[in-house]
Amino acid sequence: MGRFYATTPIYYVNDAPHIGHAYSTVNADAVCRWHRLAGDEVFFLTGTDEHGLKVARAAEEHGLSPQEQADRTSARFVEAWELLDIAYDDFIRTTEQRHHRAVQALLQKIHDNGDIELGTYEGPYCVSCEAYYAEGDLVDGRCPIHLRPVEIFKEDNWFFKLSRYQQALLDWYEANPDAVTPESKRNEAIGLIRQGLDDISITRSSLTWGVPVPWAAGQVFYVWYDALVNYVTAIGYPDDEERFEAWWPAVHHVIGKDILRFHCVYWPAMLLAAGIDPARHVHVHGYLLVGGEKMSKSSTKLTAIAPADLVADFGVDAFRYHCLRNIAFGPDGEFSYEGMVARYNADLANNLGNLLSRVSTVVDKKCGGTGPAPSPDSPLATVAADVVAETAAGWERVAPSDALEATWRLIRETNAYLEAHEPWKAEPGPAVDAVLGDALEALRIVALLATPAMPSATAEIWRRIGLPGAPGDNVLPAAAAWGGYPGGVPVEKGSPLFPRK
Repeated sequence: MGRFYATTPIYYVNDAPHIGHAYSTVNADAVCRWHRLAGDEVFFLTGTDEHGLKVARAAEEHGLSPQEQADRTSARFVEAWELLDIAYDDFIRTTEQRHHRAVQALLQKIHDNGDIELGTYEGPYCVSCEAYYAEGDLVDGRCPIHLRPVEIFKEDNWFFKLSRYQQALLDWYEANPDAVTPESKRNEAIGLIRQGLDDISITRSSLTWGVPVPWAAGQVFYVWYDALVNYVTAIGYPDDEERFEAWWPAVHHVIGKDILRFHCVYWPAMLLAAGIDPARHVHVHGYLLVGGEKMSKSSTKLTAIAPADLVADFGVDAFRYHCLRNIAFGPDGEFSYEGMVARYNADLANNLGNLLSRVSTVVDKKCGGTGPAPSPDSPLATVAADVVAETAAGWERVAPSDALEATWRLIRETNAYLEAHEPWKAEPGPAVDAVLGDALEALRIVALLATPAMPSATAEIWRRIGLPGAPGDNVLPAAAAWGGYPGGVPVEKGSPLFPRK
């Protein structure tokens, strides 16, 4: 048992949350739930990024002040995460005073160490990315991420001397080979560093909506070098050194690949410049694609899909399951409504839901509604032990799809076991009791292992098979050892847990 500190990106408040945001957040939430189930002390952070030109312009378009824009849209993220059963421990907003103190303290330290100097920047800038680009990075003169026209900015700003940290970053990645996963993203980060690093502008003089620069009146920090600091703000920097030192070594950033450069090049260099070790783990996922197109917040695009729309059709836990199982963490993943229906029917209605319905119905008919105990030497016991180990390994390496595939192996094997023995055709007695007890034990273990993905549905399975409390009250791996179903408890027949679509 140990500590596990997970962070999502903090999301811009220029527009409403979409399923791309939900994908990152559900993945981080599920991994945190796994670590809680494994007995770790967990701290889970999410929040909103509320400064910068993009937010200021969105506020102006809506006839609001930047703070009003931030307040309204941040509240929409809170509502979305409540809908999706996101169990975060802290929701940070970059307009909070605790965050202003942390940003100013960290960047003042870098400045005092001689790694921030005054200079002039002129070049392409993408407002959507809140990022400067070199001419060679553009695609037909457009931002390579959003494919929108860039603007040319020229300002006298303060620059972080990133170029001084090229070798230090390469040394860090060599000493910490698992700092970025998957390996392809680690290699991408190292490739960016080896190409050579230019110093980067970290302040703005043409904007007032931001954290003021303590050593330069009239300037605010460029939004990225404000936003990145949220990860240390939330664990006590700079006010609570003991808390910061306890949690920072346990950090796991969950990010999308479009912000890899900021998290795997700029952020570790800033931390090194401030005398802090870089983040130990950064987990990078690909784009969520709809019809081959990256998810967008623009309401004019068909890819602007709100999580609430899908929850209304499928339910919260089915939405969470699809995000985790159907779209592997790491590569780009294609989302479609038709694919969601197919996965729902195959895995949830036909496999898990059918297993629960079948077992509870036969227990009602053959055992008077009282669940029998499992057999110690059941052939499913070996399968379950393998599944528990494989599921744990998947969650530990932040591969929810692999973890759930392993868990569903036990569901498939249990359905096959029932088909082979056909207890619904047999006379009541010890043989039928043994088969049904084994199936109930398999359901108990599945409910434990699937809790990070579907906390409400697994709690309902737990209740229907007569167990007290909820699966999340237990600690793995001990709780998943074969033989934990007590027998002699009432099993409830109920309506289908996942009605077919």
